[in-house]
Amino acid sequence: MPKITVIPATRDIHTGAVKDTLKKKRVAGYARVSTNHEEQVTSYEAQVYYYTKYIKGRPDWEFVDVYTDEGISATNTKHRDGFNKMIRDALDGKIDLIITKSVSRFARNTVDSLTTVRKLKEKGVEVYFEKENIYTLDSKGELLITIMSSLAQEESRSISENITWGKRKYFADGKVYLPYGRFLGYRKGADGLPEIVEEEAEIIRFIYRSYLEGKTTYTIAQELTDKGIPTPSKKLVKWAATTIESILKNEKYKGSALLQKEFTVDFLTKRTKKNEGEIPQYYIENSHPAIISPSEFEMVQAEIRRRKGLGKTYSGNTVFASKIICGDCGRYYGPKVWHSTDKYRKVIYRCNAKYKEGEPKCKTPTITEEDIKSAFIRAFNTLMENKEQLLDDCRYIQSTLCDTTLIDAQLKIAIEEMEVVKELLLKCISENSRVEQEQEEFWEKYNTLEQRYEKAKSAVESLQNEKQARLHKAETIGAFIFELHERDGVINAFDERLWISAVKDVIIMHSGRMLFTFKNGMRLEV
Repeated sequence: MPKITVIPATRDIHTGAVKDTLKKKRVAGYARVSTNHEEQVTSYEAQVYYYTKYIKGRPDWEFVDVYTDEGISATNTKHRDGFNKMIRDALDGKIDLIITKSVSRFARNTVDSLTTVRKLKEKGVEVYFEKENIYTLDSKGELLITIMSSLAQEESRSISENITWGKRKYFADGKVYLPYGRFLGYRKGADGLPEIVEEEAEIIRFIYRSYLEGKTTYTIAQELTDKGIPTPSKKLVKWAATTIESILKNEKYKGSALLQKEFTVDFLTKRTKKNEGEIPQYYIENSHPAIISPSEFEMVQAEIRRRKGLGKTYSGNTVFASKIICGDCGRYYGPKVWHSTDKYRKVIYRCNAKYKEGEPKCKTPTITEEDIKSAFIRAFNTLMENKEQLLDDCRYIQSTLCDTTLIDAQLKIAIEEMEVVKELLLKCISENSRVEQEQEEFWEKYNTLEQRYEKAKSAVESLQNEKQARLHKAETIGAFIFELHERDGVINAFDERLWISAVKDVIIMHSGRMLFTFKNGMRLEV
């Protein structure tokens, strides 16, 4: 009978390092709770105490540390500082064994969990999950971890879907929440709804007023920075033009709220996307106190669209910027300074192309601000001679030229056509994969359907643009009607707000007469 002698292993199977039977195993604990709620703090402290006592109570273990993350979700490991420090220390050879409560405490993402475990395994570092009684260096460890991580990931998906459902129910009930920590002008009131912070509201009013006075978003940002006014995040004093633009476009400042502008695409990565019709949106009017009046907000939106249409040609810090047009060449009038260094200093307006080399010499005259203001007063007072008839005409224009009923009907048909053709395309592709057929016939059919789809898509885009243009026109005329309604009789002095809301542009003629085009489409020569 053969004699068998067992020769013990002297090297670690994973790392190849020589085993030291007398060396204590260096052990760390990992504890995490996913919210900052008070009831979770007790759980957090208990975990830290438990692991410290448990590891120190083993004579064959050497206590390293209890690594912790508090108030952080485990869906991915990117922002978990305690976890990441622990993994770095383990990979640097400072830890032999990590003890944690369960797979779900470690990670709720299968990929993150397995990637981390395998990295540690390569370095001979073991992880022990108490709840599941899994040792990762065990032969069954990886299979069990894969199963448990997948279950934990599905649990995360379920929680994410429940939270999303809750938010949408909250929106559907007309409730508004603002990110107060980075939202200027409001704070959370005692009733849970937004309330105005007057000091911050003054900054918002300054931004809107400055924009309507002709200033650019860049200029407004510079002024706020120079004054040392904190940005919405409260951390910086350097304002950006994009921040100003977002404030000018935010409907919440007029007391309304468009909810679900963005949505989460992937619950694992938390990646968000602008909502372009994929999920419902909710528009709530009069949801909270307004800082900016609806009419002023609409005037700003109209001015944003006007400047966008002008492109790079817009510049200036006055209400007359890019509104006065040369009757000869169609270019804009701009301000010029005469006698800038002496007592005869005077600001005049003339065609920007008048003295440019290679340009035709326009014969339109120079004018002053006083000329424009005086002509506007006369034009507006002429317009107001029959105020009630004028208001009726404006309402008629608004209800007829801006009506979208027909467009909506055409849009519905075009969208239905897109959906039908989309289904036909999918069916065509599916049949080609299942049933043997002539590929020439398949591609002919496919290309015909694709052309039909692109035609329907083009029609949808065109109709949507037309609808948007009409809605914008309706808003512009609405603001004009509001201003007319608020005026009693003639005006005796120039009013910047009235100029902005009423005048589309002014054409300067050879004779010096001015042709005013108002936002309701009416024209008056003065």
